[in-house]
Amino acid sequence: MTTLNILMAQMNTLVGDFDGNTDRVIDTVKRAEQDHAAPVVVFPELTLSGYPPEDLLLRPSVELRVNQSLDKICAALTSDAYAVIGYPRREDGTLYNAAGVIHRGEIIAEYRKQCLPNYQVFDEKRYFEAGDEPCVVDIQGVPVGITICEDIWEEAPTLDAAEAGAALLLNLNSSPYHRGKRSERWDLVAERARAAGFPIVYVNQVGGQDELVFDGGSFAVDAEGELVAAAPNFEEGEYWLHYDAESKSAPFSGLKVFDPLDEMDATWRALVLGVRDYVNKNGFKGVVLGLSGGIDSALTLAVAVEALGPERVEAVMMPFRYTSQMSVEDAAEQSRLLGVSHKVISIEPIYESFMAALKEEFAGTEVDTTEENLQARCRGVLLMSISNKKGYLVLTTGNKSEMAVGYSTLYGDMAGGFDALKDVPKTLVFDLCRYRNTLGPCIPQRVIDRPPSAELAPDQKDEDSLPPYDVLDQILEMYVEQDMSAEAIIAAGMDRDQVQRVLRLVDVNEYKRRQAPIGVRITRRGFGRDRRYPITSGWRIGD
Repeated sequence: MTTLNILMAQMNTLVGDFDGNTDRVIDTVKRAEQDHAAPVVVFPELTLSGYPPEDLLLRPSVELRVNQSLDKICAALTSDAYAVIGYPRREDGTLYNAAGVIHRGEIIAEYRKQCLPNYQVFDEKRYFEAGDEPCVVDIQGVPVGITICEDIWEEAPTLDAAEAGAALLLNLNSSPYHRGKRSERWDLVAERARAAGFPIVYVNQVGGQDELVFDGGSFAVDAEGELVAAAPNFEEGEYWLHYDAESKSAPFSGLKVFDPLDEMDATWRALVLGVRDYVNKNGFKGVVLGLSGGIDSALTLAVAVEALGPERVEAVMMPFRYTSQMSVEDAAEQSRLLGVSHKVISIEPIYESFMAALKEEFAGTEVDTTEENLQARCRGVLLMSISNKKGYLVLTTGNKSEMAVGYSTLYGDMAGGFDALKDVPKTLVFDLCRYRNTLGPCIPQRVIDRPPSAELAPDQKDEDSLPPYDVLDQILEMYVEQDMSAEAIIAAGMDRDQVQRVLRLVDVNEYKRRQAPIGVRITRRGFGRDRRYPITSGWRIGD
């Protein structure tokens, strides 16, 4: 009986850290050899460079670093193990997204990715040329095909591998998370396995990289498309599969199917992982945020504490004359519940100093949103000063609904380095707060129950300026994520005046979003890598 002991190395790499990533590959393979002779260790896409390396790939020294890494791996792995590794590979001046199989100190096979994604967050055609040949390598007598990520989303590469004689397919991935992604992968890979008539092992990376979060969830399906093994999501780890090449009914053993996360749990974990990796990989000591007593900052604080621990989080309440006593109390109570450092710094004297300095400039004008924005900017100055002094990252607290329509202040509440909720619609903010409270006391109930308010004016409510959030978020999802036109949204049952107003706000506030901090992407289309609209434009509203 021929059995392949396959280790799915669900790794959290650091982009650009060729030395660190290389050492981790070597260490992982050597650990695997302690468990099984001649293991097949499968790593994610572009493991050596990390994913996505973006314009680092344009640096002339990348070729040298890749070659040095491969030489080091080959020198270290001279035994019977098989290491299947992704890396950028330049040949005759052409750069490929490649995967190599290293065995007994040599690269015995190399595959070049055939399908290069160039949509949403992906930009691979900017860097790579596509390969055009399948790769099937003999591993202990089993013909094993190799493909990379997007290749599995198209039919041809899998069928080409089958035609070339593959009995098993290894698919290396750096597939980012969005809500609903896990079931999409399972269904798609099952379809490919049935069409090709062989089992497929799908290995995905895990971890946060700027706005992207990779959720792991590596898995395997048999030739009938039946899911037979699945690793956890959002957890780095090494997961064994045992493949019996002679068994048709049960080719895999060794790993159960971990229960899939429900969507709320998955979203929560994505936010936590995105914040944790951004803070830690960039070397920040901790984070500081303005805790207003409102629901957005409450959820942001909860995410930060889960990601980093309470000792690395500082919450600052910055009251003004319009701040309610309820807000002051609720901010203090949440800080107490979570055990974080809680400071209170009034912005009243700072605001008055600014107004005194601006007295001549403002003479003869009426009070308007300028004074409201000034309050937010006073708070932004305080938080950025704490950040500079303590080496803490400022977490901003704006949600996707606010970012969409510009309900935010440049250099005020938008001042900071990372926005955990940037891709979280307001209605989902409420749902996530309720979910978080099921895990233990965290967010005071009246924070969830009270009408949202920026508290920049007397008795101010968000809905004084915006449609109800349940209506707003429906319109935004259709326009931003589904690319529906104004007329199509209206035809779907939304009020014409509200649609036209919301779409205009989205379009004219692109300039604000360009200056906003990045944040965790959890939907099919966030404001960032996968939505790039011009600021200066004659585009008609809602087209």
